[in-house]
Amino acid sequence: MLPPSTTGQILDPDLPVVSLALDIQREQGAPHTHPRAQLLYSIEGVMRVVTTLGTWLVPSTQAVWIPSMIEHQVIATDSIAIRSIFVDPAWTAGLPEDCCVIEVDPLLRALILRAVRVGNRYPPQGPERRLMDVILDELRQMRRAPLHLPMSSHPKVRRVIDALVRQPADTGTVEQWAARTGTSGRTLSRLFVKETGMSFGAWRRRLRLMEAIDRLGRGESVTRVAFELGYQSSSAFSAMFRSELGVSPKRYATQDRS
Repeated sequence: MLPPSTTGQILDPDLPVVSLALDIQREQGAPHTHPRAQLLYSIEGVMRVVTTLGTWLVPSTQAVWIPSMIEHQVIATDSIAIRSIFVDPAWTAGLPEDCCVIEVDPLLRALILRAVRVGNRYPPQGPERRLMDVILDELRQMRRAPLHLPMSSHPKVRRVIDALVRQPADTGTVEQWAARTGTSGRTLSRLFVKETGMSFGAWRRRLRLMEAIDRLGRGESVTRVAFELGYQSSSAFSAMFRSELGVSPKRYATQDRS
């Protein structure tokens, strides 16, 4: 278990924003709190974020906002690349007071990466400090994500979820997955709804949709994404995508979402 970073413990109003770069592989961080609020973001890979208020699976198109002193934990089922920022308590006015999943648009992503390059020692006046002010402005306008993946702490549901995250194209039925986890299809279906608020099929569809959004954002073709996510045709994939988001995947990939 990884020890918690000390970055969130830095208290200095002259450093309104500090950052953290951390690459981890199939590891989990110890539950912890810190006085700085945090935008917990992974530029690569899907992370599981566990808080006292909820648990989510978060792809690289999203981040989790964690207010000051909220206990949380990061779990990586595969390699992830964290590039996270922390806001001093003196500068959190106007920012959310609850945990939430937010969209990370290209501008916010670029600002986070720039903050990491600047580091955590910069003068109170100058271009570095102005960059941090821009980040604060962007955070005050951050948009809550309309789609997110709820998680579960139940061992049987989590076993299925972890496997699907590793292989979202899997087409196994709920009965087949129930057999693999030593339970019945009816019980697993009930557990999924109880634990995540979604049926097994709806949860897997949401996983594929979010994986598709991530891949399309990286420039992969609609056809490649469709087949690699287990769809028999790009038209079937496009129909699912349009039913969920109201636009075709091609249009979604090219429209300005900033």
